[in-house]
Amino acid sequence: MFVTYFKTLILALLVSACSQSEPSADSNSGKQSATAVKSQTQHLQLKSLGSNVFTGTSNDSDAPNLRSAQTLYLAKLSDVQVEDNGKVIKILANDNDGSRHQKFIVQIASGQTLLFAHNIDLAPRIDDIAVGDTISFRGEYEYNPKGGIVHWTHHDPQGSNFGGWIKHNGNIYQ
Repeated sequence: MFVTYFKTLILALLVSACSQSEPSADSNSGKQSATAVKSQTQHLQLKSLGSNVFTGTSNDSDAPNLRSAQTLYLAKLSDVQVEDNGKVIKILANDNDGSRHQKFIVQIASGQTLLFAHNIDLAPRIDDIAVGDTISFRGEYEYNPKGGIVHWTHHDPQGSNFGGWIKHNGNIYQ
């Protein structure tokens, strides 16, 4: 009920903003003065009607607003869900301190590189991954000046985060 009311209110504000009459022009030049333009400028700060609140399921309909790695890198954002694809350019040694992570570097279409930290205590190891392979992925992006890090490429056993995955050679690792 509240959502319907909120959507109706937003729609009414948008219609009102779009249906304002044209400003009157200066009779001498046919142009508006800077004062007239400034007085008619409106700033609407509308919040998305979608929600990034986790519902405890892994359905795509419950997924957050997913963005490409390049978009997140340019905005220097972290702790944001990412979905993209790219080519494996380097395989690194596993990180076996604490939770074990399979590590590799992927280059996306823009040329940006991403370090992957794929938790192999919570998801299957990708045994046959090799340089030159293409992957698709969903996970959590962390900004760094070198391109970024992608982790949470697995399900969340506690159900408090969105689950991620890596698709490689027709298999999904989550």
